[in-house]
Amino acid sequence: MKKVLILYGAYGGGHLSAAKTICNEIEKKYHENVDVVMVDCIEYINKYVNKVSTEAYKELAKKAPWMWKHVYKSARNGPISHISTTTNRLMSYKLNLLIQEEKPDLIISTHPFATQMCAMLKEKEKIDCKLATVLTDYHIHDQWLVLYKYTDYFFVANQQMKRDMIAEGIHDQKIFVTGIPVSEKFLGTFNDEEIYNEFNLSADKRTVLFFAGGEFGLGRSTTIMVLKVLIRLFKNLQVVAISGKNKKMNKKFQELIEITNSADRVKLLEYTNKVPELMHISSAVITKAGGLTITECLASNLPIIIINPIPGQEEENAEFLEKNGVAIWLKKGDSIARTLKGLSKNEAKLMEMKEKAKLLAKPQAAQKICKILIEEIL
Repeated sequence: MKKVLILYGAYGGGHLSAAKTICNEIEKKYHENVDVVMVDCIEYINKYVNKVSTEAYKELAKKAPWMWKHVYKSARNGPISHISTTTNRLMSYKLNLLIQEEKPDLIISTHPFATQMCAMLKEKEKIDCKLATVLTDYHIHDQWLVLYKYTDYFFVANQQMKRDMIAEGIHDQKIFVTGIPVSEKFLGTFNDEEIYNEFNLSADKRTVLFFAGGEFGLGRSTTIMVLKVLIRLFKNLQVVAISGKNKKMNKKFQELIEITNSADRVKLLEYTNKVPELMHISSAVITKAGGLTITECLASNLPIIIINPIPGQEEENAEFLEKNGVAIWLKKGDSIARTLKGLSKNEAKLMEMKEKAKLLAKPQAAQKICKILIEEIL
């Protein structure tokens, strides 16, 4: 029996989601020959450090995005890069205890800190198992590439990332353009009538899915303005707005729905586990540009309207999507009403965005990643 250790970190949801999807794929298809364990490596090393660093990321991204952008850019090089690398080197010694206990034949990392720590241990010849890294955004960041020669496999979202990594000196045979792992639910078949009935939606109206909250929100004033525009200008449109953990946004939306008497065409949800179903019946998605949500949108072949991406990786994701014609990025100063109205009247543009999303989508990423890796170690 071979052993696979999957390491992730709790910064954002994409790292955990990718890890879960890969873990599920291994358990489903390779359980007879492979034992798999999934661990939050930062939590394992130090729960206090994990809590403080996770909360710091949330607060910066939410309340001071300009500062997060500086931290993100500085992490590529300069003092922050050195601090991060030094800290990971120290933490790697604790992580080594876990690795020695589990004795994996393969480590799969979905977080750059985990990749760095394992590469450092390989450099010191503390471990000798295979190391694979799954990048969970649409643009590379140097933190993923620290001591890259000790990583045996890199799995990336697109060809441009592969070209950029080759330019950094990484051998092309180490890099696989598989896409970012997305839940197998997006590969399923759906009953449209059941979905419309479950959410009390009309099959005769177009549906827009609006990710309006989450942990950081999209910027309150812009988000509320977008919903106002959708309600006032698009009488034949129905909106499913998901506020997530953002209770203030949920309250503001409820007030707006009551004032505009639009409860019949705006469905407000705090949470749902039926995102694949809702994306299936939607004509477009309005969202930030997190790697996980964007991957799900592409898997569902949906045109994307991006508002308020977090500076750093989300802005880079937004740039990639806009450049490839699958998204419209509403920037500061843009007329929300004019942009949305223009897009709604341009059926050819919407169809073009949908087709381009289909070309970019790689919904079977997890299957491809596992096939490459598991066949290597068996």
